[in-house]
Amino acid sequence: MNWYVVYTKPKWEKKVAERLNEMGVVAYCPLIVKISQWSDRKKKVMVPLFNSYIFVQVSDKDRNRVFEVPGAIRYLFWLGKPALVKDFEIEAIQNWLSAPETFEIAIDTWRKGDKIVLESGPFVDQEAIVQEVKQSHYLLVLESLGCVLKVEKKQL
Repeated sequence: MNWYVVYTKPKWEKKVAERLNEMGVVAYCPLIVKISQWSDRKKKVMVPLFNSYIFVQVSDKDRNRVFEVPGAIRYLFWLGKPALVKDFEIEAIQNWLSAPETFEIAIDTWRKGDKIVLESGPFVDQEAIVQEVKQSHYLLVLESLGCVLKVEKKQL
């Protein structure tokens, strides 16, 4: 079965994912912890990583079942077809969200333009290109995930 991206009403991501899971449709809404501040207090709140988007894993014939849930608006399209998300991309998001906030990696001397394979952390086994080398950090481009990773150098 394929993973698809579903566009939801704003602030309905968790509700839609929960109701789809109750219906037997595999839905994934990646969540992160955000600290919200009001005038009298601060509170940790779980918010969606992607505003107004969730991922669903359904067969082609069951794609319309998603719209039985209030709040699901439409599928995200790419080049005239529903956008497909590969299993390894969903796993990369899950690994990244479940990783500790800080972790150590062994760094050889990297130079701008080097192609490397990450050996630890949430992006283990991902290929990256060294975009920038600074005194305090490296910037790595993870082309397969379409993101930039900042790796801080540990001060001895």
